[in-house]
Amino acid sequence: MADFELNDFIPENESRAVELAEGPRSARDLEAVYDIPVQVSAVLGKANMQVNQLLKLGRGAVVELDRKVGEAIDIYVNNRLVARGEVVVVEDRLGVTMTEIIKTERG
Repeated sequence: MADFELNDFIPENESRAVELAEGPRSARDLEAVYDIPVQVSAVLGKANMQVNQLLKLGRGAVVELDRKVGEAIDIYVNNRLVARGEVVVVEDRLGVTMTEIIKTERG
């Protein structure tokens, strides 16, 4: 099970306060936060380049990423890495299936 807090998923500019009591939570207890929007990003890979290289890119240019074919992609919620997954096709769109939840240490 992941070690997340609700505040991890609330946007920084969101002014809503979420107050949690100790003890187990049910789905009904969390209804107050169901409509809070979060940003989910799936990152296929990253690349570093100099500005002059970037300016030379044109239509059809290929940028080599730091991932290999078949390697898991990173899934972020509000810019926090929360999972890894795989790209899937859902009808005519791309999607992501989570294969691993990332546990974070709280200090």
